[in-house]
Amino acid sequence: MPEDRARASDGNDPASALVLEGLPPYPFPNPTALEPPPEWERLRSQCPVARIRLASGDEALLLTRYDDVRAMLSDPRFSRQLDADDASRVSDSDDGGVFSRPSTSTGGEVDTGEPEASMLGGAGHRRWRRLVGKAFTVKRVQALRPGMVELAERLITDMVEAGAPADIGPALGFPLPVFVICDLLGVPRDDRDRFARWSDTMLNMTRFTQDEIDRSGREFFQYMTDLVAAKRSEPGDDLLSDLAADMSATELVMTGQGLLIAGHETTATMIGKMVAMLLADREHRWERLLADPSLVPSAVEEALRFDANPGFGMPRYVSEETVVGGTTLPRGTTVVCSMAAGNRDPGAFDGAEDMNLARRPNPHLAFGVGPHSCVGQQLARVELQTVLEVLLRRLPTLELAGDAADLRARQGLIVGGIDRVPVRW
Repeated sequence: MPEDRARASDGNDPASALVLEGLPPYPFPNPTALEPPPEWERLRSQCPVARIRLASGDEALLLTRYDDVRAMLSDPRFSRQLDADDASRVSDSDDGGVFSRPSTSTGGEVDTGEPEASMLGGAGHRRWRRLVGKAFTVKRVQALRPGMVELAERLITDMVEAGAPADIGPALGFPLPVFVICDLLGVPRDDRDRFARWSDTMLNMTRFTQDEIDRSGREFFQYMTDLVAAKRSEPGDDLLSDLAADMSATELVMTGQGLLIAGHETTATMIGKMVAMLLADREHRWERLLADPSLVPSAVEEALRFDANPGFGMPRYVSEETVVGGTTLPRGTTVVCSMAAGNRDPGAFDGAEDMNLARRPNPHLAFGVGPHSCVGQQLARVELQTVLEVLLRRLPTLELAGDAADLRARQGLIVGGIDRVPVRW
């Protein structure tokens, strides 16, 4: 690793981060798609601020304790300025990955100007959240629930008619959230397959080449630019049209891209993981929900907490020297916060390694905390609850079509997931 990429302390300070032999590559592999990496438990107890090597070859620090992760995400000294010259790169691609790109929309080839940067922090970001957050209030999201129920019913009917076994991802997990976010933004549903390809390349860690990433970036940028122009010319009853009066064209393009990717990718993968978790111990989980459907909301929250396959985590750039977990972090350090490891911290959750469907309260970190917490978390919650409620009602005999130990974690992207979740009924 080049010397200017060595962002961790040098080990001379007794409070410095522990140097693990060989600097382990990160993310750590899961033993199975539903089991957490054993490194999480070891690092929480022995090395809460650990040096790791990213797919790019760059070094970073990893936080695994609940309190440290929560504090980091809430602290303005940990910024999203991951395109800084001394920030570590996540991906093995030339551009360093989605967190490092000056513009995720264009493959880094088009200068989209200052408005994009202003959306990442400070007053600009607060303004952006205020504008966009109006579409994701609890009241507005709940108003979408009847349409989600109807959509879930139709997708499950199609799945049943096609016959078992079925893969829950393409049958239900992907189309429901992508249809919902398309309708919310005013994007044609028929383009969903293009969104999936663009999203995967934008979230690359080790799967795609730089040429593939750049090509998708150009296509996505042009698509959203044309869509924004159409919304400005002929507004509709959708979020992009509503925002057109308060945002520049560049801000609208960036907002549309960000919400389109975030609005379907993480929820789509979470639907598959949630169903797999519940069916992996069918007697104690699925059948308990059949007996008491009122547990669905808390079961969704627990699935989010219990998720052992979330992907990369959330990186941050230290803008000024600070201390975390007894370790001094110099300015310029890149820190990765593992919300999933924090969610398994026994210091924060009783029975942290057990899936308790009735857990309340459940202050998990799956959506982040602080000023950059997920703006669409209420939408994700209602989508997950809706899918689970309809599945329980329509397919009470649902089960995995195979052994849970044979499920394979998706590789090479920032967002985790399971390649296939085969089910029968």
